[in-house]
Amino acid sequence: MQFIVKYFPEITIKSKPVRKQFVKQLRDNLRRLIKSLEQDGIQVVSDWDKITVKVEGDSEDLKQQLIDILSHTPGIAFFLDVVEFPFVDLQTAYQNTLLLWGERLAGKTFVVRCKRSGQHEFTSHEIEQYIGGGLNQNTEAAGVDLRTPDITVRLELQGDRLFIVNHRYEGLGGFPLGSLDPVVSLISGGFDSTVSTYLTMKRGMRTHFCFFNLGGRDHEIGVKEVALYLWMKYGASSRVKFVTVPFEGVVSEILKQVQDSQMGVILKRMMLRAGSKIAEELNVKALVTGESVAQVSSQTLINLSVIDSVTDTLVLRPLITSDKGDIIKVAREIGTEEFAAAMPEYCGVISVKPTTRGKIEKIEFEENKFDFSILEKAIDDARIVNIDEVANDQLPSTEVEVLSVPIQGAVIIDVRHPTEEERKPLSITNTDILKIPFYDLHKAFAELDSSRSYLLYCGKGVMSKLHASHLVEQGYRNVKVYRP
Repeated sequence: MQFIVKYFPEITIKSKPVRKQFVKQLRDNLRRLIKSLEQDGIQVVSDWDKITVKVEGDSEDLKQQLIDILSHTPGIAFFLDVVEFPFVDLQTAYQNTLLLWGERLAGKTFVVRCKRSGQHEFTSHEIEQYIGGGLNQNTEAAGVDLRTPDITVRLELQGDRLFIVNHRYEGLGGFPLGSLDPVVSLISGGFDSTVSTYLTMKRGMRTHFCFFNLGGRDHEIGVKEVALYLWMKYGASSRVKFVTVPFEGVVSEILKQVQDSQMGVILKRMMLRAGSKIAEELNVKALVTGESVAQVSSQTLINLSVIDSVTDTLVLRPLITSDKGDIIKVAREIGTEEFAAAMPEYCGVISVKPTTRGKIEKIEFEENKFDFSILEKAIDDARIVNIDEVANDQLPSTEVEVLSVPIQGAVIIDVRHPTEEERKPLSITNTDILKIPFYDLHKAFAELDSSRSYLLYCGKGVMSKLHASHLVEQGYRNVKVYRP
């Protein structure tokens, strides 16, 4: 099998050195992602106008895994599943096209489109006429429609090689991850921060995750879940950090010392101060937030200006003019809607009458009452781990057992996202399997039969271990991890 990857158009208009750099980054990212499949015989070769992925064999499972990788890798406009033939003559080209497309044209209008490069005795238009005429006469197609066909049969003729497109898939667009400077995203796990994080990843920025724990252990677990999901789905070609900043003390000090109406703005200023320190430690020059102008009281233009004045670090707000409905729509498309909807809420700072027009003089007056050693301690106590190691971050004292073979009588719980589970269903004989997505697991687990043992399963074993450790920490002793 073979895929032809086409670059996002903004890559192709860059200067020659920049385009070469972006293409190399995309090629290296794909090689790294495909290497994780642990499958021999896959070649990833870059050219000026495309990247070709060649695979030995016709494994449908491997094909679906490659489609999943190519569909979620930033920098790709679209990619083509193609079948390659030696070009002999127009008649042979027609016969090969008929073999691949003949039955699929039944009852449909169609058009043939061909891109051609190299020296030939005919034009692209003549190829289209010859093959299109043959298909129209020798199939059950409803006819040729040059303007609004039901099906477009696409060919690419490159010298003496003919590529017939079997299927076209849309890519993410954007720039290859790592081709631009990195950023630190302040992520709370809700709709806004997950979408803004995705957008910076899509734009080619390696995006670290920074979470301010206001006091909720369940909230921290939830944010780790969605951060893992975003990284594995869209950013696994680059290792990034997950940072947890313990902000309980900061919240407590604000509640004790700061006037009610100013608390929200001051909390955001404290977060920017801490985020800037974290970014400096990671050698990162910009922060990312999910704020949208006027969505809540702290996000008026005046308040955002007051908040930003606390730091010289650049603050990016990808969603600044987005409506909430549009943000939720994107969350649904990228798979984070369920996370956000199920995210445990914890907000320790809720003003009765929050200011919408903060004055810097009043804010600074209130901050003078604040003991900044508490903020410094929170920054010093921040935990920084690699994103793929968050499941091992502060595990409970009782270790979670990992089994490669199910124990008799146990129930396996497939905690994967539904799209992943549907693509590659888990099938084990003589073992009960429940499908409970991880974002529903903690609520659903309390309702399960406590006399039975449960083995959590996910593709890489990271998400299952994270959830199993949390359940053990909550007092459940009938949960383990299944990792074949």
